[in-house]
Amino acid sequence: MPPVPPDAPNSRPSSVARRSVLGAVAAAAATAPLLTGPAAHASAAAPSARPRVLPGGGDLGPDVIVFDPSTPGIQAKLDQVFQQQESAQFGTGRYALLFKPGSYSGLNAQIGFYTSIAGLGLSPDDTTINGDVTVDAGWANGNATQNFWRSAENLALVPVNGTDRWAVAQAAPFRRMHVRGGLNLAPSGYGWASGGYIADSRIDGQVGPYSQQQWYTRDSVIGGWVNAVWNMVFSGVQGAPAQSFPNPPYTTLDTTPVSREKPFLYVNGSEFRVFLPEKRTDARGVTWGSGTPRGTSLSLSQFYVAKPGVSAATLNQALAQGLHLLLTPGIYHVDRPIQVDRANTVVLGLGYATIVPDNGATALRVADVDGVRLAGFLIDAGPVNSTTLLEVGPAGASRDHAANPTTVQDVFIRIGGAGVGKATTSMVINSRSTIVDHTWVWRADHGTGVGWDTNRADYGVVVNGDDVLCTGLFVEHFNKYDVQWFGRRGRTVFFQNEKAYDAPSQAAVQDGNIKGYAAYKVGDNVATHEAWGLGSYCNYTADPGIVQHHGFAAPNTAGVKFHDVLVVSLGGNGQYEHVINEAGSPTSGTSTTPSTVVSYP
Repeated sequence: MPPVPPDAPNSRPSSVARRSVLGAVAAAAATAPLLTGPAAHASAAAPSARPRVLPGGGDLGPDVIVFDPSTPGIQAKLDQVFQQQESAQFGTGRYALLFKPGSYSGLNAQIGFYTSIAGLGLSPDDTTINGDVTVDAGWANGNATQNFWRSAENLALVPVNGTDRWAVAQAAPFRRMHVRGGLNLAPSGYGWASGGYIADSRIDGQVGPYSQQQWYTRDSVIGGWVNAVWNMVFSGVQGAPAQSFPNPPYTTLDTTPVSREKPFLYVNGSEFRVFLPEKRTDARGVTWGSGTPRGTSLSLSQFYVAKPGVSAATLNQALAQGLHLLLTPGIYHVDRPIQVDRANTVVLGLGYATIVPDNGATALRVADVDGVRLAGFLIDAGPVNSTTLLEVGPAGASRDHAANPTTVQDVFIRIGGAGVGKATTSMVINSRSTIVDHTWVWRADHGTGVGWDTNRADYGVVVNGDDVLCTGLFVEHFNKYDVQWFGRRGRTVFFQNEKAYDAPSQAAVQDGNIKGYAAYKVGDNVATHEAWGLGSYCNYTADPGIVQHHGFAAPNTAGVKFHDVLVVSLGGNGQYEHVINEAGSPTSGTSTTPSTVVSYP
C-alpha cells in the first residue's frame, strides 16, 4: 500500500493483506501455613518423606536484566537483546529489562518479541528515560500487524523528538506509563497496524493511532487523540474524544465499571517487592497521579521464584506452602495443572514467561476463591489436545467475589504458531465477578503447525460465571465460536475479533441453520448482558466465498444491550449478511468498509 501521510489521519488501507496474507528458607517458612489433612498425617508418620520446604525469594535469573543509572553499556545491552528478539516471532528467548529508579539519558530501547521493559519505582515518574521506548516494523517491511508479545510498564519517557513510537498489534500492553510528549501508534511509513491497549497511563501530548484499525484505552489521561479507522474505545480516560460512533468510530465511556491494576515488581531500598493495586469502581484517570498508588505489597520472600525447567509438582508444592508464584522469563512445561487454591494468590510472569501443557493437561486452574491475581504470562497449547488451557473457578462455581474479584491481566493464550497445538476451549471463566483485563486468545493463522485441523481449537473464551467483566478482549480465528457467554449480567468493554482465515468451505463453518459461527454469542437463556465497542472481521482466504450470517448473536430482549458494533470484510474475503442477529446491513465488495449498528436492540 502507499504510505499514509501524517496529514491524512483518516486514511486506511484500500485493501488489507493481513498477517498470513500479507530470599531464604526461613522467610518462606515464616509465610507458609501449616500442612493439614492427609498430607500432614503422612508427614507425621514418615518424617523422612516430607518434601523439603521450598524457599521464597532468590535471584531472578539471567534473563531478567536490571539496570541502574550507573550501569555501564546500557544501550549496548538493549541493542543486543533487540537484535536477538526483533524478528523472533516464535522463538524461545524471553527477557525482562528492569530499570531502577533514577534518570537515564540518551537511550533508545527498541522492544522486540517476548521482551518487557519496566521501571522499578512505585510511580512511573520515579524512573525517567530521557529517550525512547520504541516499537516499529522494519523487520516486517513496515507492516506492524504482527508486533505481538511485548510490553512497556511503569516508566516516564521524555522522547527525543517529542513523540514516542509504539507501533504494536495484539498482546503488547502499555501500562502505567508517563509520556512527557506525544505517542505515535503507527509504524514508520504508516503501514498496516492492528492493536492495541493502554491502561493507567498519562500521555501529556497527543496520541496518534493513524493506521491502527482498533485500540482500547482505559483509566488514563491523554492530551488529545487524532484519527480513527474502525474501532477506538475509551473508558475512564480524561481527554478522550467525545462519543461519536460510527463517524468517527469513537466509543467513549466516562468511567470503567470496575478495575484493579496489574501487580508489578518494584524496589524498596535493596528489596524487591510486588505491589498489588486496590480495586476501583467507576474508575477514571490514573492510579498514581497524586503520588504513591493505593494498595498493598508483598516481599519477594513471599514468592516462589520459578525458573524454567521446574516441574508443575514443585510449583504446586510452593502454592501449597502458601507462597505466591513469580515466573521468571522462559518456557515452562507442565504435566498437570498449576493449581491455585488459596484466596489472594498472585501468579505473576516476567518477560512473557510461557506455560506449555504436556499430554493434554490444563495449564492452570483456580479454585472458587477470592482475589486471585493472574498476570503477565503466555499459555501455549501443546500438541496433544487439552480440553481447556485456563480455568478460573471450577464448573458450577457460585461464591460471590464482588468485593474481591479474581483478575486475569495480560494473560495471553496461543494455539499453534510455535508448533502444533490443540485445545478444545482455551479460557473458561466460571468464578463470579472475575475481571479479564486485556487478553489475546489466538488460534494461530501463521507460523508452524497451522491448519484447519492441525491447530484445532473450537472455542476461545467461554464465560459461565455471573457478573464477569471483560475490558480489552481480543479473541481470534477459532474453528467455532470465538466467545460464548452464558453467565448473567456480563459486561464487555471493547472486543476485537477475526474469524478463522483457513476455513475450507461454507459447510465447515455451518452452525446448524446459521451460516458461520458468531464471533461473540450470548446464550439463549441470558436475560441481562451489556457490551460496548465490538468488532468482528472476516478474511476467509481459503474460501473467499464463505458468508457469515452475522458477527454477533444474542437473545433479542431488552436486558441484553449492545452499543457500537461493527463487522468488516477484509478485502472481500468472505462477507457478513448482518452485524448482530438480523440487524445491520450486509458487507459487500472489497472496500473494507464496516457495517455498523449503534444500538441493539
